[in-house]
Amino acid sequence: MFYVYLIESLSADQQRYVGLTTDLKRRFQEHNAGKSAHTSKYRPWRLVTYLTFSDRTQAESFERYLKSGSGHAFAAKRLW
Repeated sequence: MFYVYLIESLSADQQRYVGLTTDLKRRFQEHNAGKSAHTSKYRPWRLVTYLTFSDRTQAESFERYLKSGSGHAFAAKRLW
């Protein structure tokens, strides 16, 4: 399974991150342990939403969409 996830910083307002992984629990722990260069300075994080895909291509496509302009608007209205 492939997970597209949205996390939000508990220490910095408006700091959000969208990612893709096959092991959601491990990846979330890595974000909170500071093992990701993009998210380490904004920890701790909370998991807001995740979606599960059985197809990697669909998961990658959805992650890219969420990182686009219209995807940001969709996420703000429906997922955050």
